[in-house]
Amino acid sequence: MENKNFDVIIIGGSYSGLSAAMALGRSLRNVLIIDNGKPCNRQTPHSHNFITHDGRTPKEIASLAKKDLEKYNTIRFHQDKAVKVSQHNDGFEVETEAGEVFSAKKLIVATGIKDIMPDIPGFAECWGISVLHCPYCHGYEVKNEATGILSNGDMAYEFSKLIFNMTKDLTLFTNGRANLSDEQREKLKGNKININEDEIESIEHENGHLHKMIFKNGNSVALKVLYAKIPFEQNINVENLDCEITEQGFIKVDAMQKTTTPGVFACGDNVTMMRSVANAIAQGNFAGAMVNKELSDEVF
Repeated sequence: MENKNFDVIIIGGSYSGLSAAMALGRSLRNVLIIDNGKPCNRQTPHSHNFITHDGRTPKEIASLAKKDLEKYNTIRFHQDKAVKVSQHNDGFEVETEAGEVFSAKKLIVATGIKDIMPDIPGFAECWGISVLHCPYCHGYEVKNEATGILSNGDMAYEFSKLIFNMTKDLTLFTNGRANLSDEQREKLKGNKININEDEIESIEHENGHLHKMIFKNGNSVALKVLYAKIPFEQNINVENLDCEITEQGFIKVDAMQKTTTPGVFACGDNVTMMRSVANAIAQGNFAGAMVNKELSDEVF
């Protein structure tokens, strides 16, 4: 790659980053996408709730998007990991793990998030296959099955209300003493949602397809699917990228997808709890348009 100076560098080449690149490339902005090729949904067999692509694999959707972008000579790809960002008067320099240095007037951070797996044998192997984060993305395919929720407290209560619509065979696993109010307990039991407070030993599965929850007291419960709300961290630890993080752990952005660092925008799973392909694409498209507007405003 001869040219190392761009109008915009996008760190992260999944759905949000690709969508931002298209908006910018079509606006005749020279764009570089830096991506290490490790999306968070790489273990998920199928993606749903995105019209025209319902049921495709995540990799297939991304491949089709990249094929679309290849038509634009304004967009370039570089497979590597961004590790350092430096600001200067004309914009930013981004250094990669391999030692390459690229410069741009603006940055878009579309790096997603990294899920932190609980210390439960079998959980990580089932993540995205039969241990799920989103009923909108995957719930229809496991409707009316023996279903569990791994959560506790208010989040568990609210999540139970959402999953209750998908199956009547539902158990809430709190992995220890339930942190629920008396009113919440009664409401859950009134809707025939079981509450299991046993501590989990492991998940029995075959190639990521859940069979049983095994507990430390020797008990077990047969299941087909488990929904889980687990903690996460930002999937980017680029040195010197000083963007404010919200209390929930997301990169803070305004209505224009601007971060608290001037010239840096962010979009996708790293800024919102609404994790879906459709939402990531919409945010990326908007972020690209807002970056183009800011570039235009600065020189007009």
